[in-house]
Amino acid sequence: MRKFAALVATALLLAQGVAAAQDTTLDGRLKKVRDKQTISVAYRTDAQPFAFEDAGKQPTGYSVELCRRVVGAIQKQLGLADLKIDWVPVTGATRFDAVTGGRADMECGSSSVTLGRMKNVDFSSFIFADGTGLLVKTALPAKALGDLAGKKIGVITGTTNESALKSALVKRVVIATVVPVATREEGLAKVESGEIDAFASDRVLLMGLSGKAKDAQAITLLTEPLSFEPYAITLPRGDWQLRLAVNGALAQIYRSGAIGEIYGRWFGAPARAGVVTEMVYLFGALAE
Repeated sequence: MRKFAALVATALLLAQGVAAAQDTTLDGRLKKVRDKQTISVAYRTDAQPFAFEDAGKQPTGYSVELCRRVVGAIQKQLGLADLKIDWVPVTGATRFDAVTGGRADMECGSSSVTLGRMKNVDFSSFIFADGTGLLVKTALPAKALGDLAGKKIGVITGTTNESALKSALVKRVVIATVVPVATREEGLAKVESGEIDAFASDRVLLMGLSGKAKDAQAITLLTEPLSFEPYAITLPRGDWQLRLAVNGALAQIYRSGAIGEIYGRWFGAPARAGVVTEMVYLFGALAE
């Protein structure tokens, strides 16, 4: 009996030693998450189908669902009985500030990964791949960017879509007027009213936007992509422990059948996933 008690005491001491070691090795946002048992997740309210609010004003969408799964995996990694999500609504203009300013531990939306943005934030493994597209009136005789010479093209200021549009105009020697707009809804409204001839944004987001048109048959998404836009979860710059935890969770999702279910829920049958998106999942399914 005494030997058994001694063994139990030894086991408890070892467990305490492991916990103490974890306390000293865990750092950054992940330590804060574990200590508070709460993780702050920023989400876009205007990036359907990636991140938006449902009828009950709750965050939902492809990226939001992925992040819910990631948080669940992090909860298991940290050995927590519960991990509360503090949802932080953001816009395209405030999404990165929320992470750098500490209001959010990660941002889930439709943020493209660029080297310029890496000066301020980090990113997870890619979660999707898209490209900048153009939305026009169906009656407009245009099939590509070249057909918009002399026309007005709207784009949200400060986005990668703006850079892609301006770069494409220069490369293809097309002279057009770039008109700044504040939101996608404003861009759609101006196309419908004829104030601008086209609106540039991420192709998948334009597909979702078309559902808000007064007449869906009156607008068309051109087939020509203007850029390659890899999406990822935005993370604090330099926090390798959180980035590793998020990438580990994504790898589990990609290796399982869960990613097919998630994709199918927001974009249709998994078979519709493009080759580039399928490669995103393949390369993200890293081994332990």
